[in-house]
Amino acid sequence: MTALKRYDDLFRLDGKIALVTGSSQGLGLAIAEGLARAGAAVVLNGRRPQKLESARQTLRRKRLDVRASAFDVSNEAEVVEAIERIERDIGPIGILVNNAGATFRAPAESFPTERWREVMATNLDGVFFVSRAVGARMIQRKRGKIINIASLLSEAARPTICAYAASKGAIRMLTRALAVEWAKYNIQVNAIGPGYFETELNRPLMDDEKFDAWVRSRTPAGRWGKPADLVGAAVFFASRASDFVTGQILYVDGGWLSSL
Repeated sequence: MTALKRYDDLFRLDGKIALVTGSSQGLGLAIAEGLARAGAAVVLNGRRPQKLESARQTLRRKRLDVRASAFDVSNEAEVVEAIERIERDIGPIGILVNNAGATFRAPAESFPTERWREVMATNLDGVFFVSRAVGARMIQRKRGKIINIASLLSEAARPTICAYAASKGAIRMLTRALAVEWAKYNIQVNAIGPGYFETELNRPLMDDEKFDAWVRSRTPAGRWGKPADLVGAAVFFASRASDFVTGQILYVDGGWLSSL
């Protein structure tokens, strides 16, 4: 490591290109903004071009360096084409954040097969497809940072979300497997496990007084997480500060997993 003028230089991302999947709203958008504020040129991703463009314009108004690439992470052909296009037109992806995700709630005994496949296609297949496409190029360059978005459900479970829990448990092990396989190429693969966060997708849960009270009482910090609470972890895993950290999952959960 070269000498540093200031210790915060460890966390600067200037000159890096970051792709954040599922970043047209919520946690993905917050992470994308955080990486951009740390100096990265960020490529937003989502399946809906209009919504993606709206997110891009929001960050551009904040004078951040952001582009957009609409594709479905669960579609292997789209992923291959999109990664080739990004690397050709924008530059080499040095940071990948696999954030795109889906969920569906139903009792396990009546969980629809098509919904199971949809959740797994986005949450697991999509992470593998994008990581494989980007990782192959990182291997050639012998450097790279991959950050997967895991979950509390990588470690624990609740009723009616068997597909989501299974997919996030798999992300925990995929993170470790890729970390072990690609460490020799100077690629670090880590994951962030958010607790219960204030997002558009969680609005029905937040509006449920009983569930809201349960989250607040179950979380030692006594509150829901805010999207900005994930930024520090993302910047750490994306930066030089984590060059000897790989295969780890950092739970950003207000103490949820540590409490009985």
